[in-house]
Amino acid sequence: MSENNTYVPPKVWTWDTKNGGEWAKINRPIAGPTHDATLPQGQHPLQLYSLATPNGQKITIMLEELLELGVQGAEYDAHLIKINEGDQFSSGFVEINPNSKIPALLDVETGSRVFESGAILLYLAEKFGHFLAKDPIARTEVLNWLFWLQGSAPYLGGGFGHFYAYAPEKFEYPINRFTMETKRQLDVLNRELVQKRYLGGDEYSIADIASWPWYGNLVLGNTYDAAEFLQVKDYKHVRRWAEEILVRPAVQRGRMVNRTWGDPSEQLHERHDASDFELRTQDKLST
Repeated sequence: MSENNTYVPPKVWTWDTKNGGEWAKINRPIAGPTHDATLPQGQHPLQLYSLATPNGQKITIMLEELLELGVQGAEYDAHLIKINEGDQFSSGFVEINPNSKIPALLDVETGSRVFESGAILLYLAEKFGHFLAKDPIARTEVLNWLFWLQGSAPYLGGGFGHFYAYAPEKFEYPINRFTMETKRQLDVLNRELVQKRYLGGDEYSIADIASWPWYGNLVLGNTYDAAEFLQVKDYKHVRRWAEEILVRPAVQRGRMVNRTWGDPSEQLHERHDASDFELRTQDKLST
């Protein structure tokens, strides 16, 4: 260990609002709303409240894939939730997702609220009959990888990403611990994709839609500026899978929605119509 660890946990933990780095102001040990605010609602059947984090990209990619297939019922409004400003703690958002995490979906036609990104993907796949095989064996394989992702990604994001990129101080032990786990997960995927085109088999599915924003972006060098550190070039089968998915038109569109950083031409803060991709990206709105 390179650092001297002098911290001794107290008998009773207390919340110190000064700790936690740049996200400290939105992290707290209690749930529930901090303020009253009504969520906006558009005219489409599906109302999405999100931000283009990897979890948010899962849903916008899924919706754009459905629209690419001509599924008109998948038309949606994507409203921007600024998590750095605490929008997820409004009374309106908490009513849809009591866990105060993006993304959250409201199906106006059924009155269903859907939260947790994996649950939203499953809901949309079952509602519209796409990207989830009906054959029991093939369906089970897709769900295996969907649930693998839901359990594994927190080690990548909340573990490796937090300590490597966002923590206010760098500590060797947690970076080593979560780097080891992240590389193990990449090796799991790399071995699986040796003889499979997609995670569920021959067909693109919600398993790929869930996993690509996390591990696809990672091996393509779009996450945490960690490509060299993790030696992502070594995971050639994951890279092949990631590159193949990246060129899908729906993926190109979906990763832009609710995005507020990077190239202005790839930022569509809110999406209310298909024409928004041509007319309302930030490069056009700022001119």
